[in-house]
Amino acid sequence: MTMTWTKMGRVFDPSAQGTPAATHAALPVLDADALRLYFSSRDERGRSHIRAADLTFDPLAVRGPGAPPILGPGELGTFDDAGVTSSCIVRHAGRTFLYYTGWSLGVTVPFYLQAGLAVNDGGPMFRRLSAAPLLDRNAVDPYLTASPWVMVDGSTWRMWYVSGTAWERIGPEVRHRYHIKYAESPDGIHWVRAGVVSIDYATTDEYAFGRPCVLKEDGVYRMWYSCRGEHYQIGYAESNDGVAWTRKDAECGLAVSAEGWDSEMTTYPFVFRHQGQLHMLYNGNGYGRSGIGLAIEA
Repeated sequence: MTMTWTKMGRVFDPSAQGTPAATHAALPVLDADALRLYFSSRDERGRSHIRAADLTFDPLAVRGPGAPPILGPGELGTFDDAGVTSSCIVRHAGRTFLYYTGWSLGVTVPFYLQAGLAVNDGGPMFRRLSAAPLLDRNAVDPYLTASPWVMVDGSTWRMWYVSGTAWERIGPEVRHRYHIKYAESPDGIHWVRAGVVSIDYATTDEYAFGRPCVLKEDGVYRMWYSCRGEHYQIGYAESNDGVAWTRKDAECGLAVSAEGWDSEMTTYPFVFRHQGQLHMLYNGNGYGRSGIGLAIEA
């Protein structure tokens, strides 16, 4: 059954702020308990930083995005020295876990991505759990890891994350290919990866997936993500166990607008319940350059 969404418009336009966060507001993530919004902005060198702001619903607004980043690029030579992008927030046992993607620049390929973890025990800033990536490249994920979504499900921590399958030459350039895999952990820090693919390419035109977002409702796992051929668009899948998924992209129901800030693409969905209704934060044109919008399921 196709979902029906009412677009509430753009809730945050980074170009209108006149702050260091003026370029991009990508990959929105909401700490629903505190209505704290996290997103990724870019500095004058194109490096991503993770920032935080407060989301209010009455009135609908984002407040305080001009504050210093809560996490910036890592030290020279580390896996995230070219930038960090937001992915998932988990509160557990008095700590806040910020799962993110670290960027480093390549030579034979344009960049490398690896999933990282920062924690907060109280206060405005996060600290890296390690200078090393949370999910390094290995035999299961030889190209890259990125965009982890984490859920504490009983005694098991579950993760759905982006994994590279190849780099391919397209004319004079090289292009990444990555899909969505699954991993488990007893503590959110040490992960077991068996190469299980959750969401794979549906056609030969697809070559990339954006950060997944997973909810568990009435025993059913529901995933929203963005998939890319010519442009990103938001897809949807369901699962009875969180491991094997059925894609139901046609049921997602959120298409591009006829004109305006999200007329070219919809991407990086973050879905949550507020006052009993499903809400979706998402990005539009330019991978977050045009800001963050909100849609509510009708």
